[in-house]
Amino acid sequence: MLKNPKETKDKIVQWIRDYFEVNGPNCQAVVGISGGKDSSVTAALLTEALGKDRVVGVMMPNGVQADISDSEEIVSLLGIRSVTVNIKDGTDGLSSAINDALKGSDAGAKELSRDSMINLPARMRMATLYAIAQALPQGGRVANTCNRSEDHIGYSTKFGDAAGDFSPLAHLLVHEVIQIGEVLGVPERLTRKAPSDGLSGMTDEDKIGFTYAALDHYILTGECDDEAVKAKIDRMHRLNLHKLQLMPSFKLEEEDQSL
Repeated sequence: MLKNPKETKDKIVQWIRDYFEVNGPNCQAVVGISGGKDSSVTAALLTEALGKDRVVGVMMPNGVQADISDSEEIVSLLGIRSVTVNIKDGTDGLSSAINDALKGSDAGAKELSRDSMINLPARMRMATLYAIAQALPQGGRVANTCNRSEDHIGYSTKFGDAAGDFSPLAHLLVHEVIQIGEVLGVPERLTRKAPSDGLSGMTDEDKIGFTYAALDHYILTGECDDEAVKAKIDRMHRLNLHKLQLMPSFKLEEEDQSL
């Protein structure tokens, strides 16, 4: 638990201001709004740090989003500007084009896998956020909304929700994000809402096979009563470390180059 949630909130707010002072003094912050705790808390932090006129919330349903009213609620509560882009046509069009191409190729696959179909909308959403950011008159910087718990096990889509220009929540565990949300006055219905990717039809905890409470406890203490869960967390962390690291690049030695 955070010792002083308000103090931590204030530090994050100042960190955001410092980031924009260096990386875009006149830029707007662009944030995807899903209606869950992470995007809601991030949007609230941005609004306090920059003012509501410098924050643009983007809602991106993939067809019909049953809980889009939650996204609309946080946008209204914060008073920020918003835009809604339904990504279904774009996602369906791209997946159809890829499947058609694979059928007639020797690539080794004849259609997109289930994981590809789940991750594609997340990447479409990130492409949408950057397109909107670049369309703004003063430019925009895209907020990453992932938290430390998700990052630890790689529960994000590489170049999808794992992307962004700056990440206010990256070092906060799930329960700490909730604490910050409470300080900011984000409705409890949103901060304690069962997290879901909004794409697979399952809650996050159903998908990963353990609770965030168990994950947070293990990250903080190294303790886990269930050996099977401990092994699964360790395996997910090991296999997904590449999502947290900079892209490797081959480095030429001086003797390999000439004037």
